[in-house]
Amino acid sequence: MLITLSHIQRLYRSDEVETTALHDIELEIAQGEFLAIMGPSGCGKSTLLNILGTIDRPTAGSYRFGEEELTKRDEAALARFRRENLGYIFQSFNLIDELTVEENIELALVYRKIPKAVRRERVARAMDRVGIAHRARHYPSQLSGGQQQRAAIARAIVGEPRLILADEPTGNLDTENGTQVMDILQTLNDEGATIIMVTHSPSHADLAKRRVDMLDGQIVISVRNAI
Repeated sequence: MLITLSHIQRLYRSDEVETTALHDIELEIAQGEFLAIMGPSGCGKSTLLNILGTIDRPTAGSYRFGEEELTKRDEAALARFRRENLGYIFQSFNLIDELTVEENIELALVYRKIPKAVRRERVARAMDRVGIAHRARHYPSQLSGGQQQRAAIARAIVGEPRLILADEPTGNLDTENGTQVMDILQTLNDEGATIIMVTHSPSHADLAKRRVDMLDGQIVISVRNAI
């Protein structure tokens, strides 16, 4: 099993209020799965994705990635873990305006001490996989929303991560571009990538291999899709 969450809790405390964002989450995700997480705003799905991405820490419980227990690691170790294992796709693309598409994608490799020639080869391959190579020298402001998201997907996969986390990857796109992004994610999954996606779209969730629905910080439904 690639990921095992056991009894995950996430509490937020202030001087007067304690809020439970996640309550007793139990979840296993196998290598090669494509999992969609759904639920109304405030249900805890983004908090769960942040914990899976080690951006946030659980208040209690266990997060195992392969054979590694992540909840006790310090911030430096978690930063190394993210660089080596995770790729992120965001709703707002999060590209750097001053860098070209090619440079944005390469940035994901810069801190991994990968030789420049190898970086360029991987960047070219990632751009080809998502159909953005013809825009390599363009800046984000020169791209459509769909092209920006394809560049962001290339940045997420260029490091050959073991897990791709996608937070509303079609949320800022029209129907046509959203469909194209989902086609890319399905192709990546068919090629072996493990993907966890938060979405508000039932039709896009149905394209994943499995869907979990959340409510009030808990997983209430887990179903395998017939695809």
